[in-house]
Amino acid sequence: MTAIAIIGAMDEEVANIAAALNDVAVTKEAGVNVTRGTLETNKGTMVNVIATVGGMGTVNIAATTQHLIDADKPDAVIFSGIAGNLNTHLHINDVVLGGTLRYLDTDMRLVGQWKPGTAEHPVTEFHSDDRLIELADQALNDLGIHHIVGIIATGDYFVDDPRKVEQVIRETGADAVEMEGAAVAHVAARNDVPALVIRALSDNADTDYEEFKEFDISEYADTAAKLTVNIVKRM
Repeated sequence: MTAIAIIGAMDEEVANIAAALNDVAVTKEAGVNVTRGTLETNKGTMVNVIATVGGMGTVNIAATTQHLIDADKPDAVIFSGIAGNLNTHLHINDVVLGGTLRYLDTDMRLVGQWKPGTAEHPVTEFHSDDRLIELADQALNDLGIHHIVGIIATGDYFVDDPRKVEQVIRETGADAVEMEGAAVAHVAARNDVPALVIRALSDNADTDYEEFKEFDISEYADTAAKLTVNIVKRM
């Protein structure tokens, strides 16, 4: 049976995904609560779904991604979350699908030597799987959500001032900035597992973190859950 790992941004999102599953079980593993269940696809087949909240930052999310890959051998990893908007043609609540994912603060001449790169040909960026992007595009169109396939920048710091925004755009050409996406795609590529990174735009990378913590993003959690379930049902 096909298995899909879903890594969400918040507990509410995973709870909403769990509500769509059958035979749900929750266990504590590797420092996170992992929800497992089954979902019927549009074709009438069953899919095993493994869902959890991954934690903020590249190390936390990489550890979670690797654990799910080791424990459940998923056929794909889907990661959804929120991000700061860097594209003047996009707006709050639009979605960026991570066609390309780049680190902000990593020397890829060194890090990129390891799989999927080599010492002779280090990788400089990572990519979501083309087929998963196609399924996400269909699901987003069905939900009426404006979206693009773009560039997502990942770094272990919160971007919230104009100088940093200008630097991120200059160095990566990104449409959105966040703290986990490239690490998910990186770990998935190292394990030969297709991945999809989805980012909903929560602000314009201009909100102080203390203020950002007070945002009510429960509506996002509901939309993200519907989106990921819709994608899995198309598999």
